[in-house]
Amino acid sequence: MSPSGPSGRAAQERKASDGPVVCFDLDGVIWRGDDPIPAAAGGVAAIRGAGLTVGFLSNNSSMVLDDVVAKLERSGVPATRDEVLTSAVAAAALLARELARGARVLACAGPGVVEALDAVGMDVVPEPPADAVVVGFHRNFDYAGLERASRAIRAGARFVATNMDATYPVPGGLIPGAGSIVAAVATATGQTPVVAGKPEAPTVALVRARLGTTGVMVGDRPSTDGAFADALGWPFALVLSGVTQPVAPPGGEAIPSPPPPYVAPDVGALAPELVAALVPR
Repeated sequence: MSPSGPSGRAAQERKASDGPVVCFDLDGVIWRGDDPIPAAAGGVAAIRGAGLTVGFLSNNSSMVLDDVVAKLERSGVPATRDEVLTSAVAAAALLARELARGARVLACAGPGVVEALDAVGMDVVPEPPADAVVVGFHRNFDYAGLERASRAIRAGARFVATNMDATYPVPGGLIPGAGSIVAAVATATGQTPVVAGKPEAPTVALVRARLGTTGVMVGDRPSTDGAFADALGWPFALVLSGVTQPVAPPGGEAIPSPPPPYVAPDVGALAPELVAALVPR
């Protein structure tokens, strides 16, 4: 469905919750690559069943919102578009505040960024000249894409990164993430991007406006999810089903010292703790 259709409007018109929100990262929390994390669906269901509002927030900008919803449903987690936010949506919202409608934006990124830019009225272009360049995770990044993006930025285009996650967790390990692609463009241009995704201010504003002002951030990466919780002023709940492990793997992260308020193997084990803490007795 087009982002300008009814479901797109519903996503933009969502009323933020007055009560606490449990906001879930996706990669490493609900799934690893295409594989659902087994306990995640039951944990989300228990949190919903206790009357808490949930939302889903991913720094992975590659998928369109309908595909994120479909993947959640395949993972046993029913969801709607208005419960899902991504770094692509945050990047588009940032540019919508700074550029005129119809501005030319080069997307060195996946379909999720193209959808989000189209939804706010940007003219997504394949070649320079451009008023802005958005760089995000995509699996077909190549030298030609690097050349186009860097040429536009050197000519004065605004350089926006969806996020700076260097890796993403998949079954069997980690793969290069958006931050690795952004690093290549930054090296080619000598420019530092404005970052839209977690833990930066554009996503803080997006979550407060669309989900709520109080809650808990659930994630697998202290450097982004934990820092984002701090930026929101929310407690951080760390699950050890993704990038962070009891013993940090190569390219992964370790449990911080001191640890965050909540640490659990997965969302299933975390859910009773959050329900006990957030639901009045």
